[in-house]
Amino acid sequence: MIRFAVIGTNWITQRFIDAAHATGKLKLTAVYSRSLESARAFAEPNQVTLLFDDLQALAESPEIDAVYIASPNSFHYSQALLMLQHHKHVMCEKPLASHIQEVETLIDCASKHQVVLFEGFKTAWLPNFILLQQMLLRIGKVRKVFINYCQYSSRYQRYLDGENPNTFNPAFSNGSIMDIGYYCLASAISLFGEPKGLDASAGLLDSGVDGHGTVWMNYGYFDVVLFHSKVSNSNIPSEIQGEDGTLIIEKISECQKIIFTPRGGQPEDISLPQHENTMFYEASVFAGLIERQCINHTGIPVSRSTSRILTEIRALTGVKFPADTPSGLSH
Repeated sequence: MIRFAVIGTNWITQRFIDAAHATGKLKLTAVYSRSLESARAFAEPNQVTLLFDDLQALAESPEIDAVYIASPNSFHYSQALLMLQHHKHVMCEKPLASHIQEVETLIDCASKHQVVLFEGFKTAWLPNFILLQQMLLRIGKVRKVFINYCQYSSRYQRYLDGENPNTFNPAFSNGSIMDIGYYCLASAISLFGEPKGLDASAGLLDSGVDGHGTVWMNYGYFDVVLFHSKVSNSNIPSEIQGEDGTLIIEKISECQKIIFTPRGGQPEDISLPQHENTMFYEASVFAGLIERQCINHTGIPVSRSTSRILTEIRALTGVKFPADTPSGLSH
């Protein structure tokens, strides 16, 4: 069993723990929190007694093989780097870091210490997303792509009420493109690679982060448009149009359903059954990479490209983070 610790004690961490245990390859061994009281409260229902409130002590622990990081975005880089430097395999929630320079440093560090660095972009490993990649051959030459994920944030009212939640706070390297929009962008890159050209616009909040935005990606003979928002809802699915057919995807992050319509034909639901906990697949892949000591895996170029383009999108839309400077929070 691969013994893993968690950094971050929230609902997404618990969901990953459940997924990890379902693989039969990973076992929660330790919990880190800034306070031992919080760590203990989270650990007890999971029957874990090894607790940390010191990241250095966690990194140096011989009882830990891997670490799952689900802290605020701005802390991903420093925490992941510390764990990698101490020969811990790392699965870090998306986005892997605040900008491309940090991501490159993490990739280099993982390679140097021969440990697995894995970004928690679950969509790429879902059966229906893999099916979607395969179905691109069925729809002929791709012409138009629309990827949409807009979801009104449960924390937006707090922001409107004058609070400063992490979700809309640039100090935590957050905002729409770094959260909801990440699924759209990384999905496009997983399907089509890097674009030849890029443009982006965004609606900035007074805090300085983007509440919503649009990204246009030019691939030469076709283009991809991304819609993302944390301040409005959308019920429109994503769509890939080819000369021989179309693919409709409900909820891109989960790939809940895929509808294939051949040109001149009838719509067909081609969806595959998926695990109730959709983090199961990324947990399985992470465990497999560790077992095979596969450092230079296929997720690395997607993480690198996504971060590079995220950094470019923020430059185009004027979203700046303290982490963008050498004295930023993540350093």
